[in-house]
Amino acid sequence: MTALPDPAVGAARIAVLIPCYNEAQTIRSVVDGFAACLPGATIYVYDNNSSDDTARVAAACGATVRIAPLQGKGNVIHRMFADIDAEVYVLVDGDGTYDPSAAPAMVSSVLDDGLDMVCAARVSQQDDAFRTGHKFGNRFLTGVVRAIFGRQFQDMLTGYRALSRRFVKSFPAHSAGFEIETELTVHTLQMRIPSAEIQTAYSARPEGSTSKLHTVRDGTRILRMIILLVRDERPLPFFAAIALFTVALTTVLGVPIAQEYLRSGLVPRFPTLIVTVGLAVVAMFSTACGLILDTVSRARLEQRRLAYLAIPGPRRPEQTIAAQ
Repeated sequence: MTALPDPAVGAARIAVLIPCYNEAQTIRSVVDGFAACLPGATIYVYDNNSSDDTARVAAACGATVRIAPLQGKGNVIHRMFADIDAEVYVLVDGDGTYDPSAAPAMVSSVLDDGLDMVCAARVSQQDDAFRTGHKFGNRFLTGVVRAIFGRQFQDMLTGYRALSRRFVKSFPAHSAGFEIETELTVHTLQMRIPSAEIQTAYSARPEGSTSKLHTVRDGTRILRMIILLVRDERPLPFFAAIALFTVALTTVLGVPIAQEYLRSGLVPRFPTLIVTVGLAVVAMFSTACGLILDTVSRARLEQRRLAYLAIPGPRRPEQTIAAQ
């Protein structure tokens, strides 16, 4: 496992962030792999209430180990982003499925191209690398985000990313669990942050190591997060869709009543008329909510952009020296 030497990468302050929960079987290979490929980096392992020897093994390998007591991957990453200061951050899972040798190229892309996020799209030749349902779920959820927010990323749920300090320190993390990858991706697309995606090898977990991702439960949470992000980031289309649905339902229920009234002057289905009027009111209120919240969303987006621009972007060390 070797990486091409890059003096700029070696000179940059790089932090490898590894959130862990019961990864004693794999954490040694992960820490050793990134220590070899990024020799100057500081490797942080945040142990999320593991019941095995994850923290002890990581510390024995030379990693800086800290405890994150609030359960959930999103909570751990939120804590990491708040605690650690570096120029480039490499975020990776501790399950031993990602290729450490891709990290120098990802860091170089951040420094060379001024990117704030480089994602590692998973490519595997092993049939058992993805658990049953995970590949379909990833494609479905990624497809939903691509259709709504932008088609830049092929693998939205990858746990392997290189991030700039500007991104990390301005990212408003809210997710508690595995929804954090969705939030990172949507934030990037919504803010039109400079980013890229490269393909990297993805391996199956070692025998005896189990995934903490539950296909149905966590997939449902991720889908819920997507819906909430659409509501918050694209309120006008979100509430307009609700308004259109209620208008269609109002039409289906109201047209027969109107036809009967025009023919006979009577309203024989008065309860249906009340429901129809109620749906029309819902449509009007939904449209008004969409218009108001769209203005609020634009203001929030501008505030996030100002916070993002207040932090210097990623640059190679020699570029920083030249600028001074």
